[in-house]
Amino acid sequence: MPIADSPVLLSAEDVAKYYPLPGGLFGATRRTVRAVDGVSFSIRQGETFGLVGESGCGKSTLCRAVARLESGVGGRIIFKGQEILTLPPSEMRPLRRDIQMVFQDPKASLHPLQRVREALAEPFRIHGVAHGKALQQQVTDLLRRVGLRAEHGDRLPKQLSGGQRQLVCIARAIALRPKLVIFDEPVSSLDASVQSQILNLLQDLQQDLGLACLFVSHNLNVVDYLCDTIAVMYLGKIVEIAPKAELAQNPLHPYTQALLASVLKVEHKGRKTGPGISGEMPSAANPPPGCRFHTRCLFAFDRCRVEEPALQDKGQGHLVSCHLY
Repeated sequence: MPIADSPVLLSAEDVAKYYPLPGGLFGATRRTVRAVDGVSFSIRQGETFGLVGESGCGKSTLCRAVARLESGVGGRIIFKGQEILTLPPSEMRPLRRDIQMVFQDPKASLHPLQRVREALAEPFRIHGVAHGKALQQQVTDLLRRVGLRAEHGDRLPKQLSGGQRQLVCIARAIALRPKLVIFDEPVSSLDASVQSQILNLLQDLQQDLGLACLFVSHNLNVVDYLCDTIAVMYLGKIVEIAPKAELAQNPLHPYTQALLASVLKVEHKGRKTGPGISGEMPSAANPPPGCRFHTRCLFAFDRCRVEEPALQDKGQGHLVSCHLY
C-alpha cells in the first residue's frame, strides 16, 4: 500500500512546550522559552517522517513531547486514535511498548554496569512478554537482527564502540515490535562509515517490521536518504512539510531554500535553492513578531514583520508557512 493511502498513526495538533526562565527578585519568572510553539503534523503507518532544522530550533523537545517524556505539553497528540497527553501514567504505560525512542548519545542511554543482554531483556520483563529460555532466545535474535554477535550480549557498554552501543539502543527500541520509533539524531555522533551502516539497517528494519519512524536530524543528506516526508522546523515552529522529492525539487520557504543551498551532497535536477542563511537564530525566549524567520530572510516585507503566516496547503501534500505564497 502506498504511504499516502496508509492510515494516520500519530497526529500532533498545535503542540506547545514552554520552559520558564527565572529572573527578578526571589527567582520570579519573567520570561518563557518557547521551545515548541504550536506545531502540527501527522505520521502514517509505515511512514518515515523526517524533521530537520538548526540546533536549538526545538526538534528534540518535540520528540520528547511525542514520547510523553515531557510534562506540561499543550495541544493534542493522538496515537492510534487515542489522545495521549491527558492519559494518566497507569493508562500510558501499555502504550509505551508501541512508542519507543533512540537518543543521540548511546553511551548515556545505557546503564554502565548493565551488560548488553540484560539491557535487551529489560523490555520483555517489564511488559511480561517472555521469560526463561524464550527470553534469552529473543535477546540473541535481537543482537543478530542489528548485526551484532551473540557474544556482544555479555559485554558492558564501555567494551563496545560508539556504533555498537547505538546498535544496542536500536535493538532495545525494536524489541517489542513498536508501531512508532522516534530517532533523535541517532547517527550525528558517529563517523561516516558507521553512519552509513546504521542508516542502511534502519531502512531494512523499517521495511521488515513496518515501522513508522520520526527521524530527527540537522543533516538534509541523511533525511533525504531515509525519509518519505520531511518537515522543516525553525525557532519552535514547522515552516514547511512536503514529500521528500517535492521538497528537494520545489522548496518554497526561504529557510528551506537556504538549507538546501548549504548542502554539499545529494544533488537533485531542477532543485530551487536560495542564497544561504546569514545571521544567527533569535532566542526562543524572545522570538521576533510576525514571521520568525523575517530577521534573516532576504525576501521579507512589511507584512512579514507584523503578521505570523499560517501553514497553508499548496497541493500534493506540500504545506508552507510564508507570506510569499
